Amino acid sequence: MDGVVAASADATRDEIKIMNVYIWDMDETLILLKSLLDGSYAGAFDGLKDHDKSVDIGKRWENLILELCDEHFFYEEIENYNEPFLSAVKEYDDGKDLTTYDFEADCFSSPYDDLNKRKLAYRHRAIGEKYTKGLEKILDHHMIKVWNDLYSATDKYTDGWLSSAHKLLEEAMGKSTAESTAKHSSINCIVTSGSLIPSLAKCLLYRLDDVVAFENVYSSWEVGKLQCFKWIKERYDGPNVRFCAIGDGHEECTAAQIMKWPFVKIEFHPDAPHRFPGLNLPTIHRIMDTVYDSSSNDG
Repeated sequence: MDGVVAASADATRDEIKIMNVYIWDMDETLILLKSLLDGSYAGAFDGLKDHDKSVDIGKRWENLILELCDEHFFYEEIENYNEPFLSAVKEYDDGKDLTTYDFEADCFSSPYDDLNKRKLAYRHRAIGEKYTKGLEKILDHHMIKVWNDLYSATDKYTDGWLSSAHKLLEEAMGKSTAESTAKHSSINCIVTSGSLIPSLAKCLLYRLDDVVAFENVYSSWEVGKLQCFKWIKERYDGPNVRFCAIGDGHEECTAAQIMKWPFVKIEFHPDAPHRFPGLNLPTIHRIMDTVYDSSSNDG
C-alpha cells in the first residue's frame, strides 16, 4: 500500500506544470554591439574577423538605434526621465484616448511633477503600442530595407549570433523546440544596464519583440540588476516557478547568486562554453536542474 501511495505522489509531481522564467542580459548576450564598436569581438578571433568591418557595423547600429529613439520614441524629450520599466508611471495615466493627442504641444518638461508624470505616462503608453505593432508598421520601406540589410550583415559577420539567440528565446517559450513543453510554461525577461527607451528600440531592431513583451523589459540603469531581479521574483514567484539568469557581466552573476538562481555566463570568445551559436535549451535546463535539485535536497 505504501508503494502505491508513493507512486501516486510521484505521478502528481510529474503532472505539476513548472514555469521557467529566463532573465536575459541584452548587450553582449542576446545582441552584440559594444564588442563590435571597440573591436574586441574581432580581436577574439586572432585576425580571422575584419576589425574595420566590425566597427562599421557597430556604428551603423548606433545610428539606427538613435534614429528610432528620436524619431518615434520621444527620446530627446524623455532621455533625462529614465524609468526601470515602461509601466513605472502607469498610475499617472488617466487612460486618455491618444489617437489625436498632440505630443508636440503638451509642453512636457521640468519640473517632474504629477502633471508631467502623466505626460510621460502617455508617451510610455504610446511607445508600448508601437512596440506591440512592430517596426513594419513604424518605419518606411527604405528604412525597413536598411534595417533588414544591417541585421543580415551582422548575423553573417557574427556567424549567426543574432538569429541563434532569437531561436533559443523562441524555444524557451515553446514556439519552436524539440523538447516537450507539456510540463513547462516559460517567460522571457530582459534586464539591461542600458536606459529603458534605447533598450526597447534595440529589442525591436534586433527582432526580439516577438519573444520578449515590452512589459518584461527592465532597465537597471539607476536601480541595479539585483532590484530588477527582486521585482521579477515578486511578479512571478510561486511554488512551481524556477528562475535562471543568463548574461555576460559580473553584476548579473552576483545578483543571481544573491537570489540563489542558476546563472549561465555568456562569452563571445570562439572557444567559450556558452555563446551563440551553441547555447541550447537542454544545457540551460541541466544547469537549472542542478541548482534546483540541490536546493530541494538541502531543504
